[in-house]
Amino acid sequence: MEIKSLQKGSYFSEFLKPAQFVFDLKSKTKVQAVEELLDVLVKEKLVSNKKLLLTRIIDRERLESTAIGEGVALPHARVDTGGEMAIAVGRSEKGIDFEAVDNKKVHLIFLIIWNPSIPGLFNHLFAGLARFLRRHEFRQKIFQAKDKNDLYRVLSEIELMLPHEERIISRAGLLYKLQEIEQKKKKAPKEQQKQLQKQINLIREELDVALITRYDRLMERYGFAVAEVVDGVCQGCNINVSTQIYSAIEGSNDIYICENCGKFLVAHKKKNK
Repeated sequence: MEIKSLQKGSYFSEFLKPAQFVFDLKSKTKVQAVEELLDVLVKEKLVSNKKLLLTRIIDRERLESTAIGEGVALPHARVDTGGEMAIAVGRSEKGIDFEAVDNKKVHLIFLIIWNPSIPGLFNHLFAGLARFLRRHEFRQKIFQAKDKNDLYRVLSEIELMLPHEERIISRAGLLYKLQEIEQKKKKAPKEQQKQLQKQINLIREELDVALITRYDRLMERYGFAVAEVVDGVCQGCNINVSTQIYSAIEGSNDIYICENCGKFLVAHKKKNK
């Protein structure tokens, strides 16, 4: 299976077949579900080192849950897959706790392993999936599928293309987490720095080079690159952002760029009382 040119547009069905679906997951936990889907990829000879992959995926989950809300999760790992992208899809009738931001159990899991030598590949895939999965009617089609062939038919409608909005860059939570960990590492004792660097590497591997380059330049110049928006005000420059951007940021995992100071913007995280 060769990687298609996603710049020209591809469909999700080009990267998997019905054998890569588990219509009724037996797993009750997040780790069990990932392992069950990895077994599918091993059986199809799409991946080999299951132990390494399981460790990488769970390490990634500990940084931030890959549940995107509304019963969907996208656990993933970036490793050398010999030029292929390996995907397995699992459906759980009862649902699995993925520590989702909306506290809903996950019923549909897309496990994705992709090649580090292909820049932007996961963002293409993520953008295509997210665009479809945010639509209520499309999610209903998925959850109402009668068997794995029916599920395959529904998912075949997903087109994988990068979004056209230049101001919107997916993966806000990760970029903000990267900033927090890098700042923490500067003050951490020597024995903690190795583990923190491991987390930093995981995030940097996942994000696109262009995004990381801009982030590094902002960090070098200002000491921070990602600013929260509190009550409509960018905390990087204390200037009001547009009403349109402020509305879009709330409840989103997309990053927007401040028109005044150029820093990445994320929604303010309200602390639990």
